[in-house]
Amino acid sequence: MPKIGVLALQGDFREHLASLQRLGQETLAVRTPEDLAAVDALVIPGGESSVIDRLSRNYSLAEPIKQLIADGMPAYGSCAGMIMLADRIENPAVSSAGAVQQSFGGIDMTVRRNAFGRQVDSFEYQLDFLGKNLEAVFIRAPEAVQVGPDVQVISTVPAEGDGEQGRIVAVRQGNLLATSFHPEVTGSTAIHEFFIQLTRGDA
Repeated sequence: MPKIGVLALQGDFREHLASLQRLGQETLAVRTPEDLAAVDALVIPGGESSVIDRLSRNYSLAEPIKQLIADGMPAYGSCAGMIMLADRIENPAVSSAGAVQQSFGGIDMTVRRNAFGRQVDSFEYQLDFLGKNLEAVFIRAPEAVQVGPDVQVISTVPAEGDGEQGRIVAVRQGNLLATSFHPEVTGSTAIHEFFIQLTRGDA
């Protein structure tokens, strides 16, 4: 069984660990390059993407994660994790010193941070995820505003206006998976089950 790590620098990593452990999955909280080297797949949790970016570089994790993803390591990102898996950020955060937010990349998409508004604009939505009806919780959620030809759009929510395409909130490219929403806070393990299947080559 592959060992799945959860990047445990900031955000709701404990909830992801608990969801995976409920499924009998072997897990590891990843805080160091040594932890990262001990796992076969990685979950990047929700939180503050700019903080995850900064801490991953401070703890010498950013470059190893980028390389492992480029080499084919399965990874799943939820909310901030979706931003971190995007090749492009439309509106990156900029520090007071002028440093522009970076991502790990891997999925050929452009994401928009806080696309659905502020914390007070959080909402729940019943959406289709590969034929399953899921309750999705959106908290300061991003969206994919552009995806490349190799990216599979899994789930959307309605866009404003008639005839418009839906807003992209879940995507897959190879063994990389990303969602705008937080499956770890609903009690449903469907997304984590799918990611486990993906890490085993069964999805």
